Amino acid sequence: MNTATTTPSLQNIARDLLETAPGLEVVTSVVELPANFRLPAHTHPGEEFAYVIEGSVRFWEQGVEEITLVAGEYGKVGKDVVHTVRTADEPAKLVVFRVHTVGAPERIPAE
Repeated sequence: MNTATTTPSLQNIARDLLETAPGLEVVTSVVELPANFRLPAHTHPGEEFAYVIEGSVRFWEQGVEEITLVAGEYGKVGKDVVHTVRTADEPAKLVVFRVHTVGAPERIPAE
């Protein structure tokens, strides 16, 4: 990973319909977060699952104590739940899976 990166990178690598749940899709992304970075608080119109490939992230979900996820661990956030992640002195790389209604926005800023 390039530790000189100062902006996050999100690359959608797959998008597909769920055969067992008409009207829903799964979007798979690779997310790279630079060191000492915090994503703005936001929600998703469906569930989100994140698997940490490299580094670690502090994961905060509204109403729940912040936790640290390290490489090899995953976290889940429910539909419409305000949350964010932040990194410490090291960058992090994650694979993220979002399941939501086809055509819905992937991220909604928290108010």
